[in-house]
This record gives sequence, C-alpha cells and structure tokens, in this order.
Amino acid sequence: MEKDLGDYRKSYEKGELLLSKAPENPIELFRDWFLEVDTHFNVGETNAMTISTLGLDGYPKSRVVLLKKYTHEGFIFYTNYNSEKGKAILHNPNVCLSFFWPAAERQIIVKGKAEKIAENLSDGYFESRPRGSQLGAIASNQSEVVKDRAELENRLKALEEKFEGKDIERPEYWGGFMVKPVELEFWQGRPNRLHDRIRYKLEDNYNWMVERLSP
Repeated sequence: MEKDLGDYRKSYEKGELLLSKAPENPIELFRDWFLEVDTHFNVGETNAMTISTLGLDGYPKSRVVLLKKYTHEGFIFYTNYNSEKGKAILHNPNVCLSFFWPAAERQIIVKGKAEKIAENLSDGYFESRPRGSQLGAIASNQSEVVKDRAELENRLKALEEKFEGKDIERPEYWGGFMVKPVELEFWQGRPNRLHDRIRYKLEDNYNWMVERLSP
C-alpha cells in the first residue's frame, strides 16, 4: 500500500522573524514564543517537545517528552534514569530538542548537553506530582519488556496497598535532566517557502552569535 503525499501543501503566513528584532539572548525569544503560543494558539500541550538521543546501539532515537521548566541555564524534563532514554543520555549527553507548534507555524530546535539536576530539585518536583503519577514511576521499569498490561496494573495495585496512608519517596533512579543549550534555531514559516530561520550559537566567551540561515 502506498499514498502519494506530494499534494499536501499549505502557505505559511502567520508571522515573521527578523534578525533586526531578534534579542541578544535566545532564551528571551524562547520565552516570548512559548508564551505567545500558549496564550493565543490552541496547541494542546505547548510544553511537548521531541528529544533525540544517540542510543547504546548506535542508532539515533526521538520521542516526545514534556518540558517542565526552563531557565536562563537550560531546559528541564524528568524521566527514569534507567530507561533507554536515560541510559543513552548518561552515555552520550549530546542531545537535540525540538518544539513544533504548527498552529503558529513555528519550530525551535535546541542542541545541547544534558546533565542530571540536583537531587533536591528532583525531590521537590516528585513531591508535586499527583499520587498516581508517583506510584506509576515506581511501578514501571521503563523501557523493559513487560508480559502484558495486567502485570503493570497488578504492580500498581500492590504499590497502592503498600503506600496507603504513607508518603511516597522519589526513587533514586528517577529524576530530572537539564539540557544546557549550545545552539538554538528559531523557524517561522513564511510564504513561498522562504521561511525565516535565525540561529544562535554559543561562543567560547559565552556570548551568543546570531545569524540568519537560508530556508
């Protein structure tokens, strides 16, 4: 079975990104874009992002995760450190993040290095999670083969009984990564495929070099 998608076309006309108006710090532009998309466009989960890693098998792999915090230092998300994703990052911290907001015709690509955040920060976030999510993090040996759905549900039920009326501590194998960017590219769709692409690259003096790329 095959399907020709050559006639899937649209004209991008919702915005522009000019080098003359680009701030010196890319995190400021990320913040502005994120807030605009979150406020004015119905995109569901604005904080959904694709993270690409190089696996232990030598293959790149991409999957969608949720951004939970961003600062002037970088982008924070949480995962099981023993998962396929976690192991890949601990082996090779060079990762790529991608935010795609089609309703706004915008994309942001972030290249950076991921590192574990402080344990107390992971503790604080874990404590803020719904109780079901806390138990789910313990019930799932993320990325490991499981016999069937019932096995997962039975684990969860056993944990609910074990921790009934008790606080749930964050397991050591679960916590946050911060991706510290070395390059960010902002893409704004434009008519006639002459899209705006502005790239920020971190220099040795920790200043950002800003330049326009051809679409």
